[in-house]
Amino acid sequence: MQKLPEAFVENMKKQLPKTEWEAFFACYEQKPLKGLRFNPLKGGRFALKPFLPFVQEPIEWEEEGYYTTEEKLGGHPLHFAGAFYSQEPSAMSAAPLLEVQAGERVLDLCSAPGGKGTQLACKMDGQGIIVLNEPISSRAKILSQNVERMGIKNAVVLNEYPHALAAKFQGYFDKVLVDAPCSGEGMFRKNAEEALSQWSEENVELCAKRQKEILDCATKVLRVGGRLVYSTCTFATAEDEGQVREYLLSHPEMRLIKQEKLYPHKCKGEGHFLALFEKTEKKEDWDSRLKEAKPSVTNAGEKLYREFEKSFFKERFAERLYEANGVLYALPQGVFDWRGLQVLRVGVRLGEVRNGRFEPAHALVMSAKADECKNVLSLSLDDGRVEKYLRGETLEIEGDNGWYAVCVEGLPIGLGKAVNGVLKNHLPKGLRK
Repeated sequence: MQKLPEAFVENMKKQLPKTEWEAFFACYEQKPLKGLRFNPLKGGRFALKPFLPFVQEPIEWEEEGYYTTEEKLGGHPLHFAGAFYSQEPSAMSAAPLLEVQAGERVLDLCSAPGGKGTQLACKMDGQGIIVLNEPISSRAKILSQNVERMGIKNAVVLNEYPHALAAKFQGYFDKVLVDAPCSGEGMFRKNAEEALSQWSEENVELCAKRQKEILDCATKVLRVGGRLVYSTCTFATAEDEGQVREYLLSHPEMRLIKQEKLYPHKCKGEGHFLALFEKTEKKEDWDSRLKEAKPSVTNAGEKLYREFEKSFFKERFAERLYEANGVLYALPQGVFDWRGLQVLRVGVRLGEVRNGRFEPAHALVMSAKADECKNVLSLSLDDGRVEKYLRGETLEIEGDNGWYAVCVEGLPIGLGKAVNGVLKNHLPKGLRK
């Protein structure tokens, strides 16, 4: 076990009854617990669990969540397919508190790498708008990649600081999640070396100050009657219960509905803090008057895409097309005009026009279902061609020339183009093994 900071030990002794000290500190001599969350957009737990024998008992606060014995899941073919998201078990407890519904406007303000944001999106079934925001550009790119892998069609991925969103989206969102950057005390077991090296009492104070500013911005973008969840993966009172007390004093328009702290000696996880609020009255001078983005596509771009769509899909796949610099997107219904914002992704990137032809994007097939596609190369997990495809190799194929959805156990993992019995691999180079 790594040596815990003395100040942290003293703080926890003040926070917990003496009868619980031994059980709490004994947790740091045990291995961290692992979890995964099945993706209902790809079939969910009932369809996918039989393919993953290392999945154990369910996680009580997330219906798609399960404990797992597997250490590294990123190389599993079904991970490539977006069938599941590896996520620390107690981290799955925050998103369900919001009870998001299809058709709502939802914001995950500090979203990278995307665990909680994709968890929210999976409950919306592609309906409504979910904005996933991350201020740090390198982390925002990882977030965008996870949105693509999970096949989410109604997301807007932004790379903005909270104050920029507060200025543009006042009163716009029905639900807001603030999984705030914190001192990371709940990571002392999971990521011991990094978390312990970064921890200090000064950092706790710095995090608390930053969290207050983020919460102020989050309050502005929430509509009256809307709900907000604040969460951290730390045990520091200044960032948890103390933050809630200060927040309620400075925001009388907000009502605390629920507050809970998950400790590792009382739950099967690393620990988390959760608070659920409701906005009861209007405080801002104005509400957001965001215009809706209008579809915009050149005649040539639409013609080439529709020709591809007719050859690849059984029915129309994208309704609202948007084109920028030859790249075509399928816009979510009701999406706002995003001009002036740093945007990484809006809806689904369909592909681009190159040299007078339409070239489909990886995101297109990842947001599709196998039974929507005309040409499918169906592979099972034990088929050796799966690993060959994930390494970027070509495959032999019987069938017509043209584009194919390459699927594992019925889930798309990428595209291939058949020419005279050879399937050229179109899995992006950055995703290959």
